[in-house]
Amino acid sequence: MDSTLKLFSSAAVAGRKPSREEAEAAVRTLIAWLGDDPDREGLRDTPRRVVSAYEELYAGYPQDPGTLLARTFKDVGGYHDMVLVRDIAFYSHCEHHMLPFFGHVHIAYYPNDGVVGLSKMARVVEAYARRLQTQETMTAQITDALENALSPRGVAVMVEAEHMCMSMRGVQKQGSSTMTSRFTGLFHDEAAEREKFLNLVRPTGR
Repeated sequence: MDSTLKLFSSAAVAGRKPSREEAEAAVRTLIAWLGDDPDREGLRDTPRRVVSAYEELYAGYPQDPGTLLARTFKDVGGYHDMVLVRDIAFYSHCEHHMLPFFGHVHIAYYPNDGVVGLSKMARVVEAYARRLQTQETMTAQITDALENALSPRGVAVMVEAEHMCMSMRGVQKQGSSTMTSRFTGLFHDEAAEREKFLNLVRPTGR
């Protein structure tokens, strides 16, 4: 067993998160497996840079989306109509190939007992997007987070994304997009509310 495998084996036995040193060793192993020399000048610092990039790309793991939605504003002048934030851009990585998928999220809800700051919905998207994901799971997670935190009269979430695992490999079909949606409460029970949401999020030149 080489030194890299020993490091991962010891981490697994101890039930702990691998260290940064172990993560960088894993990157070195992958570079060597690809057939390149991890010690050549251009690649010498690549393991460190990759791990630093991963810390940013997967920064959603330590975040609790529930806390992002904990503060609500109840003094909204009696407003009870739909609140919609559309075109929230995101970047994520699929859990099957660790390749990027990216696009936009549209979120709407009907307030029940107050509203949440608009930026918080974008932060919830980021918290879930910056993890290994599937688009379907992320759609459900965003919906559940809003349901649990706000107890609204209804939530609508739509995600539009392009998946690099389809564009760069496999069928290699560039430009294809995947759409997922989930509706609760009024949006689930009343077709007119779903149609209102869909009309508001349909592309206007994008």
